[in-house]
Amino acid sequence: MSALQEISLNIRNMKQLEYSVLARRTNQIKDELKKGVKKSYREVIDVSWGDPHRAGVKPLSFVRQVLAAFYPQLMDGDKLMVDVKQRAQMLLRACPGGSVGSYSATAGVTEIVERVSEYITRRDGGVPSHPENIYISSGSQWALTNILKVLVNPEASPRTGVLTPVPCHSTTILSLMALGAEVVPYYLREEQGWALDVEELQRAWGSAKEVCNPVGLYVINPGNPAGYVQSRKSMQEVIRFAAEKRLFLLADEVYQDCVFGEETEFVSYKRALAEMGSPLSDTVELASFHTTSKGLMGECGLRAGYVELVNLDPAVMKHIYSLFSANSCAPVLGQFALDVMTNPPQPGDPSYPLYMKETQHIRTSVAENVRRVEEVINSLPGFSCQPVEGGAFAFPRVFLPPKAIETAKELGMKPDTFYCMRLLEDAGVLSSPGSEYGQQEGTYHIRFCIMTPSEIMEELLRRLSTFHKRFMNEFS
Repeated sequence: MSALQEISLNIRNMKQLEYSVLARRTNQIKDELKKGVKKSYREVIDVSWGDPHRAGVKPLSFVRQVLAAFYPQLMDGDKLMVDVKQRAQMLLRACPGGSVGSYSATAGVTEIVERVSEYITRRDGGVPSHPENIYISSGSQWALTNILKVLVNPEASPRTGVLTPVPCHSTTILSLMALGAEVVPYYLREEQGWALDVEELQRAWGSAKEVCNPVGLYVINPGNPAGYVQSRKSMQEVIRFAAEKRLFLLADEVYQDCVFGEETEFVSYKRALAEMGSPLSDTVELASFHTTSKGLMGECGLRAGYVELVNLDPAVMKHIYSLFSANSCAPVLGQFALDVMTNPPQPGDPSYPLYMKETQHIRTSVAENVRRVEEVINSLPGFSCQPVEGGAFAFPRVFLPPKAIETAKELGMKPDTFYCMRLLEDAGVLSSPGSEYGQQEGTYHIRFCIMTPSEIMEELLRRLSTFHKRFMNEFS
């Protein structure tokens, strides 16, 4: 078995282990609490998901008001703002039959696709975006899987390879394996704030050539789970590498609205590519992904996102159209939420003051959570957290004592899974083990969502601090 295959197998096994052990025990603990079993906590704090609403963040009023406005009695009444009704009416007029219950075009409601294109152009400082290159999907992961289907030939020999960061959220790894691709890991530099290093890309590409044919490079910016945000210089180096190796660039940019570093800004790969000029801007193939599930909106359950394609051959675009057509259209209500995300209330609109108040509250709360996480985690012995510049997660490293590592092995667990299990059992905090996302050999991490109300984060940090000190003392 190759080293690449062993890493893929470990990730698959860890995914199964987390669901079968951590999730099962979480449900048991919840049942025990309902039955009055005495514990040091009254409820489980679940921060294992990248789901802001699940973690306690409240939905944005404008989104829910627009969705509610499709009920005729509300549309005709005086309980909703004028701009809410206008947005709902505009969206309904764009639907066949004037109903949210109708199918849309394969790529999405035409008017919404056009407005997403306008949003991208604004975001990228005027770099043109063309509606015919945009597909609305039922989430960014669904769109990514469809694009991977174009790149990956499951019958090819040698196998198709895709360079993938470590750490990386497991859903992409599992999608690649399901398609028959070889996962080619490149390691982010934790000691440098999880930086993406082109020398490491060169190493990964060189090692991959022995076992597969690398055709794609997957990047996550802002990072998940590592929380880094790439600089323009870093992105330009990655683009040059992709061009040199003739790799298709897959840019996962779903956390682009979640940037917290004071001197940090999000720049899309499309903008960075355009600014580099010809011949790169005309030749490097790129797919960029975004979604309503992440960021300030956090509407995971509405299932909508988009992919924008750059520099693809027309024949390939026809094939992609066929792939997206196979599953009809994305949920129409989700498409409406995507329209709101890309075109929120503007100054002068009746809904603007409340929208700004709510979004600013989320930004302020998360920024404070980031500050507190770094402050508390880095004050604990045997813990280290790199700066969280963006995204929705903290991914601190825990330096586990040898006795804890040995105990975990005796129980048939990965050491960081054992730590997460004890954290759940003793403190009622459900986090994820770093081994689910990949990590350097001999290092251990945990991942938890930082997009929670501040009071929940404070309680989480209090429980984590108390537990961690006791755990380290027990196994020292």
